[in-house]
Amino acid sequence: MDFSISDELRVLRERVAEFVQQRVIPLERVIVDEDRAGSTTTLRALQAHAISEGLWTPHLPKALGGLGLGPMGMCALFREMGRSPVGARVFNCDAPDQGNMDLLVQTATEAQQARWLAPLVHATMTSAFCMTEPAPGAGSDPSNLRTTAKRVDDHWVIDGHKWYSTGGGAAGLLLVMARTSDDPRTGATIFLVPRDAPGVVHVRDFKTMGDELLQHREAELLFEGVRVEDDAVLGAVGQGFALAQTRLVPARLTHCMRWLGLADRALSMCRDYLVKREAFGKTLAHHQMLQRMIAENARAIHAGNLMSFHCAWMLERGLAKDARAYSSMAKTHVAQLLCKVLDDAIQMHGGLGYSEDLPFSIWYRSARAARIADGPDEVHDMVVARDWLMGRVELLV
Repeated sequence: MDFSISDELRVLRERVAEFVQQRVIPLERVIVDEDRAGSTTTLRALQAHAISEGLWTPHLPKALGGLGLGPMGMCALFREMGRSPVGARVFNCDAPDQGNMDLLVQTATEAQQARWLAPLVHATMTSAFCMTEPAPGAGSDPSNLRTTAKRVDDHWVIDGHKWYSTGGGAAGLLLVMARTSDDPRTGATIFLVPRDAPGVVHVRDFKTMGDELLQHREAELLFEGVRVEDDAVLGAVGQGFALAQTRLVPARLTHCMRWLGLADRALSMCRDYLVKREAFGKTLAHHQMLQRMIAENARAIHAGNLMSFHCAWMLERGLAKDARAYSSMAKTHVAQLLCKVLDDAIQMHGGLGYSEDLPFSIWYRSARAARIADGPDEVHDMVVARDWLMGRVELLV
């Protein structure tokens, strides 16, 4: 096992880390305030800097203006971007666009890429992945899919109800999962639907526990007799579930990378406070109960980092199917550790941590969704247990 990274990647990581620390973090509050006011001035300026420094969309092939990094390279860079809640957006690597771009690169036709991928790459348009539905529709069990696409003459007609379509309200492109047959494996298809297509109704952006930020606004959408042509089919009819899985395994991993960066930043902020604040005759850093919190969280972050790198290593070797259970392990572990690190950070800072003078409470509200998004903890635990019982998972690799 070799845990080193190439000199080229190390330099890239250092450049991204410096960019985030020197340029993004000092302006993240400004970006949030402008976003709430409907402005992107500061964000666009930082994005222009990222482009000028050759750090734009590093996950994409070089032919599209990216850096052609594989999963291991993305691990190294996305952690640094994730240290700020707005960091990924600055480099055009945020969800859901990053995962949607990757899927279009792999699957879309040349015509589809020209129409949809190009504006996503240049950040002149955003996208949303529309799979989740209100009960009794698709949630953690995609086989409950209720949205339908029916063949009528020479086109398709889509009818259904979606929610938690992140960024769907302002998106230009919707990747819509719809049922095209009753087959449990090949019964779904993904359609590329313009957000302004007749029959697409934006019901609302509904409030959640988390902070609304940039594209992370949860949309509820209705599809009422939406007509699309055959060229709207992504991949082939019946490939929807397979393509969704292709997208979700790496997407879970990129979430882990970003969450690890934020968790590490939060823990570092705790160190800065604990070595200065005194209580009961000594600094907080000398109180053993707080030392235990630090040790537990440091251990969890390190373990999550190793899980993510191991899974990325598997993906780079074409073992995406074998990596599924390992990605589930990483996703549940990192989602839980992020919540714990932030909860402990609040506790260690006492009243200051509970206030919004520090960002922990704000970050925690958004972080809590990590244990539900891209599959709740319980579903991932089921996947790991099932694959281990069937002899598909080796724990001592």
